[in-house]
Amino acid sequence: MKLENTKRQEILHGNIRKTLIALALPIILANSMQTIYQVADMFWVSRLVDGDNAVAAINLVWPIIFVTIAFGIGMNIAGISIISQFVGLNKKREANKVAGQLVSFSFVFSLLLAIVGLLLGKKLLSVLGADGAILEYSWEFASIIFAGMPTMFVFFAFQSIRHGQGDTFTPMLLAGASTILNIILDPIFMFTFNMGIAGAAWATVVARALSTVAGLYLLFFTRGGLQPRIQDLRFNPLVLKKIIKVGLPAAFGHSIEGMGFMILNAFVLGFGGYTLTAFGIGNKIISLILMPAMGIGMALATMVGQNLGADQTQRATQAVKESIKLSVLILSLGGLVLFFLSPPIVGIFSSEPTVLEQGIYFLRLIAITVPLMGIFQSYVGAFQGSGHTVTAMLITTGRLWGLRIPLILILGNLTALGERAIWFSMALSNLIICLVAFGVFSLGYWKEKIVDEKEDFTQELQLEKT
Repeated sequence: MKLENTKRQEILHGNIRKTLIALALPIILANSMQTIYQVADMFWVSRLVDGDNAVAAINLVWPIIFVTIAFGIGMNIAGISIISQFVGLNKKREANKVAGQLVSFSFVFSLLLAIVGLLLGKKLLSVLGADGAILEYSWEFASIIFAGMPTMFVFFAFQSIRHGQGDTFTPMLLAGASTILNIILDPIFMFTFNMGIAGAAWATVVARALSTVAGLYLLFFTRGGLQPRIQDLRFNPLVLKKIIKVGLPAAFGHSIEGMGFMILNAFVLGFGGYTLTAFGIGNKIISLILMPAMGIGMALATMVGQNLGADQTQRATQAVKESIKLSVLILSLGGLVLFFLSPPIVGIFSSEPTVLEQGIYFLRLIAITVPLMGIFQSYVGAFQGSGHTVTAMLITTGRLWGLRIPLILILGNLTALGERAIWFSMALSNLIICLVAFGVFSLGYWKEKIVDEKEDFTQELQLEKT
């Protein structure tokens, strides 16, 4: 069956820059909205009586949550690369089968991870140095997020399925609706219902759950692209094996990266709660600035995947170059704005002098080097879209474990920089990893696709029926 999809035609034959922008804009908006989730939580939590400790608690707990969901994110990266390459090959049935398996796997695995998180999360927070009010606040927030984790995983699966086929607009609409609902529910749950920091967590879970239900309805019961059947949800060992083979390195990389951020938070907490608060505020703001580069990188993954699937390697290479140009330009402008507006931005979240001083210095230093992240995200998108997730894993984990953490130890112990050793280590690690990624990309092996015309999941369906 021929796959009727104008997006596919644009990705394979349209203007590369225009197509990248068209794909990336909804992703940027959707990712920005996900970050706004956390920024909104942080804003309202900072208004609690013990606001500084509550903000520090949320900042401490997010890397742990990220480690937990890393395996789901990795499988979804596999979904984008496999589905996009099948779409490029015009093999719709195989793409639908992968989509169904992705939803099933995401749901079941998230239940298991939620149980592990609820059993071990509080002990892990203690090991990382949390105690007193910070420990109680962080666990109160984290336990609710763990309980609602299946909604997060399944929505990520829906998002990656749509991205793989070139539809980035629908996930953006659902993410936007979910974000608006979260912003509305935060003050209601926290202050009207007097739930405190738990209210922020419940607002997030409820908003995500509703967007997930809407996404599943659109995926299975409406037309407009890939539409897996209910029977596609039954576990198929051969399809799952392919998803896991591609996704496991990405999952492992994200989990190791999350563990690195946990260690990083422990280092930061060693300089005091105010430094952790400044670090958390700065990271959230930087995450917003990085959204364009991350969105372009994700759009690039779809373009690379579909073009490699269609044996258009030269076009895939050109897409990477365009992605780097766009990302660096946008982040240069964003970094310039961030440098000059750091004081009022940090002041939104805290009036504590120590937090203001450290947060402003942190943001201004990173603003100078933020264009480098445009290069980094483009290379990662190329490796993920082609299915070379081991390479992407080595680059992302190497930036943190091989560069940033060792640099913190060196600068922290051998210089008098104090907490500024963390900020300088972040800037240096970004520079070095870009040079490494360029060298690896230049080798060219990423152009090898991971699917081919011979793969036929309809044969597997016949075996299932017998």
